Amino acid sequence: MQPRPWPRIPEATVRAARAAAGTSEYPLAMRVRDELGELFSDAEFIEAFGVRGKPGWSPGRLALVTVLQMAENLTDRGAAHRVRFGMDWKYALGMELDDPGFDASVLSEFRTRLVAHGLEERALDLLLKVLQDKGLVAAGGKQRTDSTHVVAAVRDLNRLELAGESVRAALEALAAAVPQWLAGAIDVPAWGQRYAARVDSWRLPTSETKRRDLAVTYGTDGYALLGAVYSPDAPGWLCELPAVEVLRVVLLQNYTRTITGNGREVITRREADTDGLPPGRSRLTSPYDTDARWGGKRDTFWNGYKVHFSETCQRPGTQPEPEPEPADAAVPRPNLITNVATTDASVPDVAMTEPIHQALDRRGLLPGEHYLDSGYPSAELIVSSVTDFGVTLITPVLADHSPQARAGAGFDRTRFTIDFDREQATCPQGQTSSTWNPATQRGTDTIVITFATATCGPCPVREQCTTSRTRRRQITVHPRAVHEAQRAARADQETKDWQAEYALPAGVEGTIRQGIAVTDLRHARYRGLAKTHLQHVFSAVALNLIRLDAWWNGHPLDRTRTSHLTRLEHALAA
Repeated sequence: MQPRPWPRIPEATVRAARAAAGTSEYPLAMRVRDELGELFSDAEFIEAFGVRGKPGWSPGRLALVTVLQMAENLTDRGAAHRVRFGMDWKYALGMELDDPGFDASVLSEFRTRLVAHGLEERALDLLLKVLQDKGLVAAGGKQRTDSTHVVAAVRDLNRLELAGESVRAALEALAAAVPQWLAGAIDVPAWGQRYAARVDSWRLPTSETKRRDLAVTYGTDGYALLGAVYSPDAPGWLCELPAVEVLRVVLLQNYTRTITGNGREVITRREADTDGLPPGRSRLTSPYDTDARWGGKRDTFWNGYKVHFSETCQRPGTQPEPEPEPADAAVPRPNLITNVATTDASVPDVAMTEPIHQALDRRGLLPGEHYLDSGYPSAELIVSSVTDFGVTLITPVLADHSPQARAGAGFDRTRFTIDFDREQATCPQGQTSSTWNPATQRGTDTIVITFATATCGPCPVREQCTTSRTRRRQITVHPRAVHEAQRAARADQETKDWQAEYALPAGVEGTIRQGIAVTDLRHARYRGLAKTHLQHVFSAVALNLIRLDAWWNGHPLDRTRTSHLTRLEHALAA
């Protein structure tokens, strides 16, 4: 690929496209070309392409095609069809009306090159750089972040189906790579009866005994196949096949092999209560997407990924900094997505706050105030965000989960006075603690404070304080800075002003809803974390362009819809 400037829009294409648009607003593709010009230059993608060989299609224009593809939720074939027959797309790409475009497979190859060279976020970076230059996004303002679930592009499999399908996938890979070797390693007709069709395409036995026997059969076959692959007579590269490695991991995670006293090998399926299972973050869920994981959020459980969107935000009726130009003053600036993070479904939201700040810092778009929902915060993050990044987190702190706090009775931790200088605590009865021990719990620095049994034993209100068998109270607090931040945050979030302020991040739900409706955000188009993240990045760019298009055309943001039933309820209440 030799980087070149985008071609000028041919006169015939300009006349035809503008004539078709008439006096109405130009389509998104035409408006983007007019307002932003050569948004994605070829030079920005040069590292993903060679310098010799047959000339390829412009990667900068392929990036725009991919964005428009997401904006219209098209398949690769549909996008290639729009390039060939859509005048608005030809206008945006600078193509002649009779230009046939390219084959749909070019888009798949383009995505593969971006992922292989770590360029998944290049399109978003380039758009945000242009918007920064135009003063539409800047550091120091308000931003909000929320996540939603993404279902992987594979079937959901239970543990029995996973074991059988992993054996079948390995057999398919070996049959394609070394058919003659496989024919001599297994009894092809017998194995073909069990693994010719996908395991989830037929009904599994309903009997628990038959299901247990089938699980043992899958495990036995899997270990036999691995034994043949790793034998000295087999080609050494067979064990490097991805499907073979997946089978090895699935068997390790779901089966045990033991040798009895008479030397017989026994293969059994692992049981969670007796043998233990790997944690969800490392347990494979499909032989075809090794990055997908089972996850849960509130009442939703799914197999796949999680995407986090961060966007600029403003209170209704206000303008972000810097102030808009007079020509733009009639319509408030759009809220624009500034960062996209994709993880497997097992990663908790709280683990993503620092990576999100690092990504925003790299782009020069750190907010002054960052609004997060209750899944992200902890007292440690509130302190570290200000210390490390200068970002103020506006977020509800997790509630006190001590038995006293949950019951709403007795003496919870807030009833104790903590003196960090003297390293002691005072209980509501005026008694002081006997020990003060710094500790680390689940990787977090804490302080364990204990009261003596001689102090708590005869206390007349001990039943309201502790039911410990040791007859003494023990409390755990964070170090001073985190403890004070936690107390201040919990006090603030009880005020009406804070609650009114915290209503602002709820608007990010509209962004997620728009992503679902426009780009099918909750369903992965591709397999693997890297390609799924690429999908989310281009979805974010598409949503940003859709919002900019509305702003360029003078359309205000949609108001929150109120149902007729809600209106009736309000009328009756009045």
